[in-house]
Amino acid sequence: MDFDLPEETVALKQLCRDFAAKEIAPYAADWSERSHFPTEVFHDLGKLGLMGMLVDEKYGGADAGFVSYVAAMEELGAADQSIASAWNAHSTIATLPLATFGTHEQKERWLRPLASGEAIGAFGLTEPTAGSDAAGIRTRARRADGGWLLDGTKMFISNAGTEMSLGVTVLALTGENDGGAKRYGTFFIPEGTPGYTKGQPLKKLGWHALDTRELVFSGCWVPDDHLIGEEGNGLRQFLEVLDGGRISVAALSLSLAQKALDLAVRHAGEREQFGQPLTRFQAVGHKLADMATEIAAARWLVYNAAWLGDQGRPFSTAAAMAKLYASEVANRAASQSVQIHGGYGFIRESTISRFYADAKILEIGEGTSEVQRNVIARALARGTA
Repeated sequence: MDFDLPEETVALKQLCRDFAAKEIAPYAADWSERSHFPTEVFHDLGKLGLMGMLVDEKYGGADAGFVSYVAAMEELGAADQSIASAWNAHSTIATLPLATFGTHEQKERWLRPLASGEAIGAFGLTEPTAGSDAAGIRTRARRADGGWLLDGTKMFISNAGTEMSLGVTVLALTGENDGGAKRYGTFFIPEGTPGYTKGQPLKKLGWHALDTRELVFSGCWVPDDHLIGEEGNGLRQFLEVLDGGRISVAALSLSLAQKALDLAVRHAGEREQFGQPLTRFQAVGHKLADMATEIAAARWLVYNAAWLGDQGRPFSTAAAMAKLYASEVANRAASQSVQIHGGYGFIRESTISRFYADAKILEIGEGTSEVQRNVIARALARGTA
């Protein structure tokens, strides 16, 4: 068993570390305070070939695979979670439906600018009354005049309202089968399409520099060639690419947990109480030891899921396990790191406070912890875990 990363992945990891140290980390706190989405950073990521890591080279991507993607996420997420979360949404659920089910013309038209970093992508699933219950969406698409007319509302959608947003891929109800089963379709709605409007940026607990909004579709017409994949199979298509998104959020969680540990170790070594550094106190040392052990376990769950995906083997359960465990480890690590920082950790100017605020959403986005446990439990019942 070889646990070493390939040389090209190690080089990519160093590239991302250097870029993050120079172009992200020094400005992240300011972006967070101003809720500013730094468009230029994503254009630069495109120039480095990082905006299409999971996209075929034929359409301008790098086709680097999940293991390399996780390695890159470890470095970007350790610099800033808002930037990394925008990159995550763009790289997975926003581009993978087009990459997997789009026609050649659709890929040339929309996937190529997304993969090059010319534009950023968004995916619209969640609604005011549907999130974990993806089948419960109410946004509808009906045939009209050689195309489709969409009506409905999407909620908590990221990357749709930036200066470089290309549009949004939307899941909608398209009708029912004779037996009453719902049919779904996936549609690409370009920026500026009449009937497509966006709310103001939502004020979130964390991820302040990530653009997140409500999207409204009212008599929004798009032609037939904006349907991605087969009509009726939209939900199945979404669920097929969701596993990649779960690996991505697991990697994002891993990056936060490691950053929380690094910050705690540094602070404990510098901060003195009763005439000695905090690292000399067993209570602090045990917290650090527990954090490091859990992070090591999370790391191999995440990389295992990524490796299975790259090998073309079933990885749904592994992705759910990685996302579940890594996101909960991230929250525990962030909390313990704040505890070790003491009062300094409670000050908004401290780096750990920003990561602490960012941690909770990791247990919610791309399927809550409860949903991940359901996925794992069903696999156990089927004997496929």
